[in-house]
Amino acid sequence: MTAAYTPNPTALGNSLWLTALIALLPLVTIFVTLGALRWKAHKAGLTSLAVAILVAILAFRMPVDLALLSATEGAVFGLFPITWIVMTAIWLYQVTVVSGRFEDLRETFNLVSDDPRVTAILIAFCFGGLMEALAGFGAPVAITGVMLMAVGFSALRAAMIVLLANTAPVAFGAIAIPIITAGNLTGIDYHDIGAYVGRQTPLLAAFVPLLLVFLADGRRGLRQTWPVALTVGVSFGVAQFISSNYVSVELTDIIASLVGLAAGVLLLQVWKPAGREEANERLRTELDREHAELGLTDPDAGGAGGVSTMTKIAVAQPITGSRIGMALFPYLLVIAVFSLAKLWGPLKDFLAGTDRKIHWPGLDGEILNAAGKPVSSTVYNFQWLSSPGTLLLICGFIIALVYRLPMRKAIGEFAATVHKMRFPMLTIASVLALAYVMNLSGQTITIGTWIAGTGAAFAFLSPILGWIGTAVTGSDTSANALFATLQQTAGAKAGIDPTLLVAANTSGGVVGKMISPQNLTIAATAVGLLGQESLIFRKVVAWSIGLLVILCLLVGLQSTVLSGMLP
Repeated sequence: MTAAYTPNPTALGNSLWLTALIALLPLVTIFVTLGALRWKAHKAGLTSLAVAILVAILAFRMPVDLALLSATEGAVFGLFPITWIVMTAIWLYQVTVVSGRFEDLRETFNLVSDDPRVTAILIAFCFGGLMEALAGFGAPVAITGVMLMAVGFSALRAAMIVLLANTAPVAFGAIAIPIITAGNLTGIDYHDIGAYVGRQTPLLAAFVPLLLVFLADGRRGLRQTWPVALTVGVSFGVAQFISSNYVSVELTDIIASLVGLAAGVLLLQVWKPAGREEANERLRTELDREHAELGLTDPDAGGAGGVSTMTKIAVAQPITGSRIGMALFPYLLVIAVFSLAKLWGPLKDFLAGTDRKIHWPGLDGEILNAAGKPVSSTVYNFQWLSSPGTLLLICGFIIALVYRLPMRKAIGEFAATVHKMRFPMLTIASVLALAYVMNLSGQTITIGTWIAGTGAAFAFLSPILGWIGTAVTGSDTSANALFATLQQTAGAKAGIDPTLLVAANTSGGVVGKMISPQNLTIAATAVGLLGQESLIFRKVVAWSIGLLVILCLLVGLQSTVLSGMLP
């Protein structure tokens, strides 16, 4: 029987810096293979997983069986709930497509604005923020990606936009689970952490719609649409600040998304951006060029399942109120179901009561933390009913019934989605396996401890830990589970406000999510760019690093000259 294993941050010659450099090898591997070598995502993930296992065994002296068992738990977590959520989100979208109702959605958006750049803000930023608030775990990227393609965006541009848009609401996503997790681990009141985060991420959120417009249509589009972009961004940011500090941490993203959407709609009643027709023509030209370069045959095909997601410019008749209602029904249903499941106490408790805790065989109780106590991450939570994926599945069947889609056809679409997801499944499973091996072997905490040894300068670097944690795991919640306590301890030792650093970890994770291999795979799968994750990565990594630098400067200044910004 294998003896219990305790990670050692100085496993190599009692040297923290050397051990940390070796621990970085799996991350370097995945970023180099994706970004420089342009490998397929599943190959990059499997290779990086192999490196992580070798580092765990050879450098950190983790028993072979525990290293392999860590990988199996991570892989299963990657399949359920992560892949399950993405799969059901894409299938729900497919149900709307094959029913013939999805084409009405474009015309519904046109009632608010027929400018694709404005629509990108409303869909990716506002609606995506609402989905992140209620579901999280990649569902917003999957759903809004195909919605952007429906209004004319190329697959690559749609993926880039939704990944960038998904930064703003992440800290308060899934009813503020990342912040609540940090509070539970550190003992700091999560309302206090939320108030600090609410004085960091709103500053980024205020400018994200401007960046989205720039991604959508370059400098020309930014000049023509900046009033609505700034209005939505500032409204979202102000609402995020007010809600997180004075109303409700849990409801912050719901309130902010609705306020941002309302502000944008109100402005569009009295102001219209110029250049709509030219923007549509540029998008169409880009769409044709993308299909030619990527070897796709039908410019009107693609998306989640090879079914047309592009709609024709002209419609036979003006869209009616009933068609608008039916077009919006799937998304209103998702909002209603998730709101009830997350906010209505009796239903929330019932769903949580169906969860099954599985003590991972051979692993649970065998990994000890520095205090000599078993870590909790070796207990797998099987959320067979409460998972957002299961809720989306239920919504999908309800939508099929309302749309009068034959069950045989709906189930056939689900089978087709499962088949199409086979390589993304492998990618997500391998990336989560990598995360679990790095976490349980001590590689991740070693990297964090090394960075935390910079003393007072750590305030400027603390968001990097959240960025790394989310980039590896695809989850801001997981990043807080990894580093929140470390941030708290480092702050106490360096004389820096611990709550500020814990909040900085959460905010850093916000800008790391867009380069997570898990999220890249979700985006690529949703828009029909299977195997092109490395291309998407190269397009968004500079944005992620740039936002991280800004956040590092903000947190560093908040620890010194801008301390008056804090509660």
